[in-house]
Amino acid sequence: MSEPKNYKEALQHPIFKTITKASKNLQLESYVIGGFVRDYILQRGTAKDIDIVAVGSGIELAKEVSKLLPNTPKVQIFKTYGTAMLKAGDIEVEFVGARKESYTRDSRNPIVENGTLEDDQNRRDFTINALAIQLSHKNFGAVLDPFGGLEDLKTKIIRTPLDPSITYSDDPLRMMRAIRFATQLNFKIEPASLYAIKSHKERIEIITKERIVDELHKILLSDKPSVGFKLLEETGLLHYIMPELIALKGIDEVEGQRHKDNFYHTLEVVDNISENTNDLWLRWAALLHDIGKAPTKRFNKKVGWTFHGHEFVGSKMVFKLFKRLKMPLNEKMKFVQKMVLMSSRPIVIASEVTDSAVRRLVFDAGDYIEELMTLCEADITTKNPKRFKKYHNNFKIVRQKMVEVEERDHVRNFQPPVTGEEIMETFNIRPSREIGIIKEAIKEAILEGIIPNEHDVAYQFMLKKGKELGLVIESQKNLE
Repeated sequence: MSEPKNYKEALQHPIFKTITKASKNLQLESYVIGGFVRDYILQRGTAKDIDIVAVGSGIELAKEVSKLLPNTPKVQIFKTYGTAMLKAGDIEVEFVGARKESYTRDSRNPIVENGTLEDDQNRRDFTINALAIQLSHKNFGAVLDPFGGLEDLKTKIIRTPLDPSITYSDDPLRMMRAIRFATQLNFKIEPASLYAIKSHKERIEIITKERIVDELHKILLSDKPSVGFKLLEETGLLHYIMPELIALKGIDEVEGQRHKDNFYHTLEVVDNISENTNDLWLRWAALLHDIGKAPTKRFNKKVGWTFHGHEFVGSKMVFKLFKRLKMPLNEKMKFVQKMVLMSSRPIVIASEVTDSAVRRLVFDAGDYIEELMTLCEADITTKNPKRFKKYHNNFKIVRQKMVEVEERDHVRNFQPPVTGEEIMETFNIRPSREIGIIKEAIKEAILEGIIPNEHDVAYQFMLKKGKELGLVIESQKNLE
């Protein structure tokens, strides 16, 4: 990594000169700190969020900056936290006064006092987030690095500014953040920090589920999520957060027959799917697609290890997991449930690709057929090159058959070619169970390939089915 020689280059956005002028007007020092500095040095692109520390009132600095900006943007003030925020174009700037913090055992919310820049840097979670760039006229662009954050960026190390045991015990969310940054940046957590996380893992229970899930989302959206989940497992945090995944860990052996370690298989699937999609909820589906295997695992002397019905059980477990983690119990959850429930279907039909099986697959998956196929292709983790090639070639056949079936039978967003109203009119009947029976019979006939998805053929099939049910066509009633 090449370190930028002139940190003034990081401050090209006009907002920084405005903050410098406002700071001079108020006769206080100000610094840009944290993620903006870190990401600039790592050359990770231009950050849209900027954190400003003022040695004085951050709220007053925000107000002064607003006055100097065109159109005087509104300042949002958060008195409880002593912070203020404003938007300057596409940039969001948060202001806070330099402070020092102390904690009580049962809360991650600190007791806050005014402090110096040094106090403020001491309270930061990691050395790489404690870097500050000065915004005063005199030393504009100067970097303050009291904990060796620049060196840690070079060596790709996650390290706390102070004693890691104190850092993680004070605010246990930092344990999740350490793992998240290690995953996102491809850094290593230094040994003392890793040991401290293991030692304080139970402290994660005082953190709200919403904050934990926010970190899980960021880990899942990284380039290689398995890094984070292996660290969560290694440190013991995963036991408190998602015991359903821990239950997949390990290999049992009976009479010389073993099964694969479904925990590490799951992480391979998540990494595989992450190469092909940034869809957070599809990545969640990959993470949870096998959670039903732990409670359904059985050994049969004739066939070995079985996991019968694990997809159905797993889809039910998704609801319980989402509810426990206070995740949205909405269409996102239903999507994950559907993917888990159907996760084995394409794999099963890939060995014998029939029109009727593909029709049912496309019908049941509906608008999510592409996501389901992406999940199933990611689920192929065999290390045998011949088997790997065979599975993927079979999926290509399934995909081609899907195109052919959809062009011919239009089952993806299936609409019955004969409506309930038409059935009632034909037989002069009121809403009744017979209508549902006929519509279901037509649907099944189309999916099985007995009739095409065409109105006239379906209408004749309706007449036949109605006769079987003892229904008489209206015109025949009149003849009688």
